[in-house]
This record gives sequence, C-alpha cells and structure tokens, in this order.
Amino acid sequence: MPLLQLTGITKVYRIGAETIHALRSITLAINKNEYVALMGPSGSGKSTLMNIIGCLDTPSGGEYILNGISVGKMTDNELATIRNKEIGFIFQTFNLLPRSSALDNVALPLVYAGMNKDERITHATTALKDVGLGDRIKHKPNELSSGQRQRVAVARALVNRPAIILADEPTGNLDSKTSEEIMVLFEEIHKKGNTIIVVTHEEDIAQHAHRIVRLKDGLIESDQINENIKKAVVIQSQKSV
Repeated sequence: MPLLQLTGITKVYRIGAETIHALRSITLAINKNEYVALMGPSGSGKSTLMNIIGCLDTPSGGEYILNGISVGKMTDNELATIRNKEIGFIFQTFNLLPRSSALDNVALPLVYAGMNKDERITHATTALKDVGLGDRIKHKPNELSSGQRQRVAVARALVNRPAIILADEPTGNLDSKTSEEIMVLFEEIHKKGNTIIVVTHEEDIAQHAHRIVRLKDGLIESDQINENIKKAVVIQSQKSV
C-alpha cells in the first residue's frame, strides 16, 4: 500500500467571476522511503498540490488516502495531529521564530505534541546535532547564516520523526554552495528511511530526487524515475554552512 494515494484530485478557486482550475484530476501514489520532486513552473499547480499533500488545504474533488486513512473524513483536530506528527515541513523562508533560540525553534512541534520539557530538550538537541548544529543550539536566527537557519528548519521538521518530509523550494533563498550542502543533508535523511517530497521549479534541485513528477497547467505532464540522480558534493565541512 502506498504511503499516500491521491485519486482524481481537483482544486478550483473562484475569485469574483473568474474560476481558476489549479489542479485537474491529479492521480499520484508515493511509497514509503521514496525521494520525489514535484517540478513545474509558476502556475503549474505544484504549490497547490503540496498544500493538499501536507493537509494545509482541502481538494475540491477526488480522494486523498494517507497511511491508509481518507484525509477527507478527518476532523480538524485529526488534521492538526497529522500536520504535527506525520508531516515535517521545510519552507523556503525558514519560518523560524526570530526571538527564540535554535533549540526552542526545533522543540516547538514537541510542545504541540504535549511532550514534557526535559524530553523536548533531549529530542531537539539530538535533531540539531544530526544536522551538524550541535554547537549552535543557543543561537537565535539572526546569529546564524542562511544555511544554518535552513538546517534549523530541517531539524524542526525531523524532530517528531514524521512519515513525510515536505520541502517547499528549500534552497530558494540560498546560494549555490549552501544549496548543495542542504541537498547533501536531504540525501542523508533519505538514507535513514524518510520519505522526501521536494517542491521546486529548479531543474538542478529536482535532479537530486529519485523520481520526478512534472506538472503543467494543473495536470501531471510526466512521472518518471530519475535515471541520472545528481549527487550533491560539498568541498568544505558542512559545519561551515
């Protein structure tokens, strides 16, 4: 059974008298431990699809099965639990709390999960060490480089051990060297058994994925195994990010 299965997913927005078909009957299955890129230009529907996969938005039609459960039949509380425990989000803009330390930012999902403070500190510290930031746990976002801030965001996404890592343009605000370092990190996360879905409009970022799904005008244009996976190469120590 696929980890997630979308069947006939549509999304229609109505803005005044205008009707916008963002997604047109999308059918897509992603298995556990796949590394998939959702690729497409602006307006292709990839962000809308990401929001539906992440349970941040609901489709106008079709069915979404996640871990064998129909998402459309879930209550708001059940959806909130799914977003917190089953899906780790990584955003282009990092979405970190500016006045909180790296440790507190990473621990935030554990607060919502109801974990006690000592356990939160232990789990968040481990997650930061796993992304090479064990020596930056007390630093606030403005005391970190852009690459380090994205690593904090990755640690936060991983801290609940979610079934899916959903990354939206994760290198969009990074230079090419730092982007490569983040892609190395994604490769390491994938090797540990996580399912990774990267949403991107950048061809070179998509080429790191093992499978590339290309969208155009709300439709899946192609869905292919990547025969020439690009391996990220970092010359300097990752801790320099």
